[in-house]
Amino acid sequence: MIRKSKVLVAGTAALALSLSMAACGGSDDDTNGSTSSSKAEFNAAMTKVFNPSDKKGGTVKLANSGDWDTLDPGETYYGYSWNFLRLYGRGLLMFKPVPGAEGNTVTPDLAEGLGVPSDGGKTWTYKLRKGVKFEDGAEVKAADVKYAVLRSIDKETFPNGPAYFEGFLNLPEGYKGPYKSKGVNTDSAITTPDDSTIVFHLKSAFGGFDYLAALPQTVPVPVAKDTGAKYKEHVVSTGPYMFDQNNLGKNFSLKRNPNWDQATDANRKALPDGYEVSLNVNADDIDNRLLSGDLDLDVVGTGVQPAALGRVVGDPALKAQTDNPVLARLWYTSINPTVAPLDNIECRKAVEFAADKTGYQTAYGGPLAGGDIATTILPPMIPGYEKFDLYPAGADNTGDVEKAKAALTACGQPNGFETNMGYRAERPKEKAVAESLQQSLARVGIKLTLKPFPQGDYFSQYAGNPPYVKANKLGLVTNGWGADWNDGFGFLSQIVDSRVIRETGGSSNTSVRIPQVDQMLDAAVAETDTAKRDAQWGPIDKRVMEEAVILPGVYAKSLMIRPKRLSNVFVSEAYSMYDYLSLGVA
Repeated sequence: MIRKSKVLVAGTAALALSLSMAACGGSDDDTNGSTSSSKAEFNAAMTKVFNPSDKKGGTVKLANSGDWDTLDPGETYYGYSWNFLRLYGRGLLMFKPVPGAEGNTVTPDLAEGLGVPSDGGKTWTYKLRKGVKFEDGAEVKAADVKYAVLRSIDKETFPNGPAYFEGFLNLPEGYKGPYKSKGVNTDSAITTPDDSTIVFHLKSAFGGFDYLAALPQTVPVPVAKDTGAKYKEHVVSTGPYMFDQNNLGKNFSLKRNPNWDQATDANRKALPDGYEVSLNVNADDIDNRLLSGDLDLDVVGTGVQPAALGRVVGDPALKAQTDNPVLARLWYTSINPTVAPLDNIECRKAVEFAADKTGYQTAYGGPLAGGDIATTILPPMIPGYEKFDLYPAGADNTGDVEKAKAALTACGQPNGFETNMGYRAERPKEKAVAESLQQSLARVGIKLTLKPFPQGDYFSQYAGNPPYVKANKLGLVTNGWGADWNDGFGFLSQIVDSRVIRETGGSSNTSVRIPQVDQMLDAAVAETDTAKRDAQWGPIDKRVMEEAVILPGVYAKSLMIRPKRLSNVFVSEAYSMYDYLSLGVA
């Protein structure tokens, strides 16, 4: 996110606050302006703390319907993982763990303050807090942060992570990270003048660098304890909790870190004694256990599954135990132009016109639990959003069969064609989307063969791996994207910039390969006036949609079951789910 400033360096926190207010989902109906509540009612934890308490002790129980992508802060790229990671890792900055719009602003964490820019926004300096230690008692130094950022650049070892640092840092040409470019001097990109100072040097000015400093990739990693791809088996903690057990693919648990010092950490209360996380648990079973109180949280945070939705919405007592945030997220389907005959734009347009948007919405739970039908990539809450619809789905939003057939004729496939569609196997909503598209596209002769893939490797091995996509004819893949931060760049860059596509896998984008869009993104980043910059995101959105490489589904909402036995429950504006850092056991 770029700041409004003549020299591109001013007021990070101030502008972030203004943007987050524009992006605020939900309203506080408490006319007394209270910041907390203990009354169980619908949306009770939307903009205030539900069931506040400073009581310590107890264990928080969470479950994941799939596997974690990775616990390694240098690679993980799921929103729920970033939310949870703050329990065991401290980055330079973080989003404020508070309810309401202020939760969308960055605040110091490992660093003493926000970044200090110089050289017109091309250089950013951070001072580290004194006294922060790893779980083994070793002091955290600036070199540990530098090493953490540099190792995350190695996308062969860590294919899933965001690609901002390699895009912006002034790295030596051909640099591939400390494993493959061992001994290469990287002072052109990052310097550490002393143990408490880290300086980032960019190729071009970027006023929103504080948002990069808030990425998990800045969580320090001690060189001597780094085990490369196996580091996820035991991440060395800097937070209030450390790993107790870690059975990959099954479960893991956190316990208190004896070398965490509350005096160095203004953001964490560390109320529970520990956390227990179960992996690969059936999604419908998770809902049933949440309703019974046997489980505290569905860690993925995407809300009630279709099987339990009617029961929850239809029972006033159960509905009172839920929160319904609007998210800066789009559920969509990538249409891959590398897979014939979708390399022909008219065939892609046939998919756009034939798709049943009402069925897409129903698959995610309808207007309440799923969200509003989408026609653009940018959700309405992102500054710069423009309303348009290039592929109208008919008066009832079930698809325009005639226009779809005309597009098929234009692409030389009048009788339709066959292709495969991937989705995450552990997510019933994505399966329902795939089945809905299978039915609606069949009306015009497009035959979809559905291919479920594991959530943990979905992007690294399958849907985000270009060679696999092409070789296995994955013409369509279900996808979803939440803003890394709530502005046009934070939302669009990792899903529409062709330069983030990695042949080794792990990219959230495989379908958008438009050089003009890359140029438009660069022009927007360089614009220092906020209003002018925001005005450039809508045209980028429209240019991508003109190529019919993304099928928008729904602008997301979720209906989340509020944990019964936990305290300090509230929805984080930054993560669009419950804030995992602030919870206690009542």
